[in-house]
Amino acid sequence: MLGGPDRWRFYRLVGREAARSVRAASARLTAPPDILARVRVTGLIIAPHDLRTSDATFADDIYAGLFVFAGRSLAVSGGSPFDYTPPSPEWAEVLYGFGWLRHLRAADTALARANARAFVADFMAGRGDPALARPTPVAARRLIAFLSQSPLVLEGADRAFYQNFLRTLARSARELERDLRRGVPPSWRLLAAVALCYAGLCCDGIQPILKRATRILSRELDRQIMTDGGHRSRDPRFAMELLLDLLPLRQSYLSRSVDPPEALLRAIDRMLPLLRLLRHADASLSHFNGMGATAADHLATLLVYDGTLAQPLMHAPHSGYERLEGGRIVVVADVGKPPPLPFSRNACAGTLSFEMSSGPQRIVVNCGMPESGTELRRLARSTPAHSTASVSGASSSHVLAGTGFWGERAAAEWVCHRLGPILLHGPSEVKSERFTDGPAEVLAARHDGYVRDHGIVHERRWRLLAAEGRLEGEDAFLRAGARHRPQEVAIRFHLHPSILVGPGPDGGLSLGLPLGEVWDFRAEGAAIAIEESVYFAGLSGARRTDQIALHLEVADGARVAWSFTRRGLDPAA
Repeated sequence: MLGGPDRWRFYRLVGREAARSVRAASARLTAPPDILARVRVTGLIIAPHDLRTSDATFADDIYAGLFVFAGRSLAVSGGSPFDYTPPSPEWAEVLYGFGWLRHLRAADTALARANARAFVADFMAGRGDPALARPTPVAARRLIAFLSQSPLVLEGADRAFYQNFLRTLARSARELERDLRRGVPPSWRLLAAVALCYAGLCCDGIQPILKRATRILSRELDRQIMTDGGHRSRDPRFAMELLLDLLPLRQSYLSRSVDPPEALLRAIDRMLPLLRLLRHADASLSHFNGMGATAADHLATLLVYDGTLAQPLMHAPHSGYERLEGGRIVVVADVGKPPPLPFSRNACAGTLSFEMSSGPQRIVVNCGMPESGTELRRLARSTPAHSTASVSGASSSHVLAGTGFWGERAAAEWVCHRLGPILLHGPSEVKSERFTDGPAEVLAARHDGYVRDHGIVHERRWRLLAAEGRLEGEDAFLRAGARHRPQEVAIRFHLHPSILVGPGPDGGLSLGLPLGEVWDFRAEGAAIAIEESVYFAGLSGARRTDQIALHLEVADGARVAWSFTRRGLDPAA
C-alpha cells in the first residue's frame, strides 16, 4: 500500500503518463504521412564498424546448438532458438537484438556465414515471438546489428534473400519512426534516433529519414547527456553501451562526407572522461545504478578514443559521482540524487555508497546488478546491497510496486509497462563537498532519504590519507523533525569475493588481498560483525562473498568512525 506522499506522487505520475499517451495518440492521428511509408531500401552503401569485441569460439557453441546470453543458456538440439521459450526476458532481448552475430563474423568461416544467414532468414520468415522482438530498444539494437553485420549475412546470399533483407531493414526503420511519434520513454527515443541515423547513412533509398533522425538525435543528446558527461539515468552500463554506438556513428557520418552534428561530438567528448572517473585499476567500472559485470575489452576500446589520456575526472556534480585517488588507493562514491522518474528503471537506492580499490585489487564493492532475474535485480537495487547505511532494513529509495487496491495495482502495472520498475521515492536533498585538510583529501555528503519514515539524516565523510595508506570514514545519524522511536541501523561494507577477512588486532578485522597486501579494519561506536553477502557482478555470475556490518541503535543521534589501513605485505598470503 502506498503511503500518503508516495500515493500523491504516484497519482501525478499516472496523470502525466496518461496525458503523454493521449498526446501521442492525437499526434498519430493528426501527423502528416509517415516519411518512410512510400520509400524502400534499394541497396546498402556502407556497413558501420562494430566496436564491440567478438569471440570466435561462440560460433562453435552456436554450431553445437548452445546459446548463452545474459547469464542463461539454451540448448536447441539442432533447431532454431526462435522456436523455444526464452529462459529469461534478458536472454530474449539479446537473442532478438542480434548483436551476437559479430561472434559468427569473427569465426570467418563458410559455416559461420551460413549459420548467420540461416538465423536471420528464420527471423525474417516470422519465427519467434513478435512481442519479444518489438520493444524499441530491441528493435534499435537489431537494426544496428543487421547493418553492421551485413557483410557477414549477405556474402553468398541469393537475390531473393538480399531483397528480403532490404525489406526487413526498411520495415525496421518505419517501426522505429513510429515509435518516435508514439512517445516512448526518453532513453528509448535516444536509442531509436541512433538506429535511424545509422539507417539513413547506410541505406540507399531512405535518405529522407537522415535529416529528421539527426535532428532528434541532437535534441535527445543535449537533453540527456549532462554537462559532466553523465547520462540522466546515472547508469554507467547505459553510458558505455551508448558510446559503443556513438563512436562508429560519428565515423559513419564522416564516411558519407556528412558533417556529424555538434551535439554528437560534444556528447562523446564529455562521456569518455566520466568513464575514467568510474573506472578502477582492474579495468572495471564501479557498480552504481544498474552497472553489473564490466566487459573490460569494451571499456578498453572506448578509452582508446579518449584523446586527452589525462588524469581521470575527479568531480562530476551533475552525475553525482566523486573520485578520491592517492597512491594505489581509489575511492569512488555515489553522492547524487536518484535520477528523474522516466530514467530510473535501473537506478539503485545506493546514495552515499562507495567502492574502494588498492591497485588492481578491489576491496569494498557494491553487490552490482545481475544479468537476469527480476527478484535478484530488485534485491540488487536495495540499499542493503550497497556499501552504505540502511535504517531498519529499509532502502533510502523505493521501487514502484503493484500493491494496494485493485485500481492502484492496475495503474502501477500500466506505469511499469511504459517506464519499467522506476524509483517512485528517494532522497530529495543530497549535498556534498570536497576539500583538502592538510595531507588528506576529504569528501563529505548527506542525504534525507530516511527523514520522512524514520526521522534520520545520514551524513558520511571519507578522508583519504594516501601517504599513510589509510581511508578514514565517519557515519553520522542525526535526528530530524518530530521525535521518532529508536531505529536499528546497519552500516555495510561489501567485500570483493577475492578478499579473505578474519579477526584482527585490537578487536578489528584483517583483510587479506590476493597479491599479498594486508589491510586492517577498525570501527568505533558500533559492534563489528562478519556476515554473508553475494556479489552479483562476477563475470561468471553471482558469487558468495562476505560483508563487514556495523550494527547500532540510533535514538537521539549517533556517530560511527571506521578506517581501512594498509598494514603492508604478507609473503605468506
